This record gives sequence, structure tokens and C-alpha cells, in this order.
Amino acid sequence: MRNPPTLVSLAIDSALNNFASIYDLSFLPEHILLELFARTLKAGKLNEKILKLFVATDKEEILSFIESLNIQHIMLPVLPTRCSDKF
Repeated sequence: MRNPPTLVSLAIDSALNNFASIYDLSFLPEHILLELFARTLKAGKLNEKILKLFVATDKEEILSFIESLNIQHIMLPVLPTRCSDKF
């Protein structure tokens, strides 16, 4: 017989489905952050906003995991918004 999902597993699934309303992950323990990050990658939901949430935690294991996967921020150039001779 199959075991029911754990409360931690259900919480991670809920967070994965509701990233739009999450603004801070720094209070989570590292083992939960690593599992959430792995599931985010597996689900194909990693974008710039979510990556910033994980980087903002400043947890060493998360930062080294991101670095080991060679995931980088996209640096978009800032273009002038007006056409003028004065810049």
C-alpha cells in the first residue's frame, strides 16, 4: 500500500502552485528550499522572479546549487526611452 504524502511534501506542492503570491523564502530551512528548488526545476517553472526569490535567501547550499547548474540572471541592457541629443 502506498504511503500518504507528508505535510512537508504537500506544503512544497502548494508553494510550487502559488509562487505568484510568495515574496520571501528566507525563513524556510535549507532542506525545504533545496527540495522546492528541485521541484521548481522539474516542473519547468523557474523564471527570473522565482530565481531572485531563491537567491535572496542568501543560503549557501542554494547559491552553490544554482551555481553548479550554471543558472545565471539575464542581464537586459537599459535603452534610452526618449530621443534627444541630451543624454
